[in-house]
Amino acid sequence: MKTYLPSPSLQPFIQAYRIIESQDEKVNRVLPDTTPAIAFRFKGQVRYLDGEQSAVILPASVISGLRSSVRLINYQPDTATMIVQFRAAGAAAFLKTPLHELFEHSLSLDHFMGRQQITDLEEQLSAAPDDAQRVALLDNFLLSQLRFPKQDALVLHALQQVHAVNGDLNMKALATAHYLSQDAFEKRFRKVMGTTPKQMASIIRMRAILQQPTGKNLTHLALDAGYFDQAHFNRSFRRFTGLTPSAFFQAPSFW
Repeated sequence: MKTYLPSPSLQPFIQAYRIIESQDEKVNRVLPDTTPAIAFRFKGQVRYLDGEQSAVILPASVISGLRSSVRLINYQPDTATMIVQFRAAGAAAFLKTPLHELFEHSLSLDHFMGRQQITDLEEQLSAAPDDAQRVALLDNFLLSQLRFPKQDALVLHALQQVHAVNGDLNMKALATAHYLSQDAFEKRFRKVMGTTPKQMASIIRMRAILQQPTGKNLTHLALDAGYFDQAHFNRSFRRFTGLTPSAFFQAPSFW
């Protein structure tokens, strides 16, 4: 996997581009994160493995919303994909669709952007001689799709507060601190962030746990993170990662 920065005009909205190339078949464990992502496959085939291990072939260009559970992505041999990793609220600058409508979904990008433009980009990415050319092509495409460059400062500030305490924050108090009713705050947050404040806090909380030293006692991890008992923590952890805490921390490998 190689990482590239977008052009300066796009950096307020996009954290990075990642190009993933696989000569052999590989399954990546993709954990819930706080931003949607767009993937452009320009070589090979990529599939999603569901809970029964049956495979669903993903479109060449796909946008994935936020999720509450782990996802297994199967890269077939000789596959290459370019991923757009957004910043917080960054995807909302490009899409008219409220982001919460993408929650738990991965959909073909042509539901949201012009089919011909996407087809042209797919062909150009495939024919490009190197990654530098692919980055330039993607920059030009996304600049042409930028619709709403003004970001919601209130929602971004609220998100910073949730991050600051690793998700352990009362949502009603958060809404009150921003002079909004809980209902109005939630609707505004969901539209630009892709999920409810409560669900976002849950994702932030679990990802903070995954960054802890692997030798730390699991019971202490659960209690420190605000889980009321070990069983509740174990259930949440398994849904998030697909593994028990002990199995995951033996060899943590995820995106």
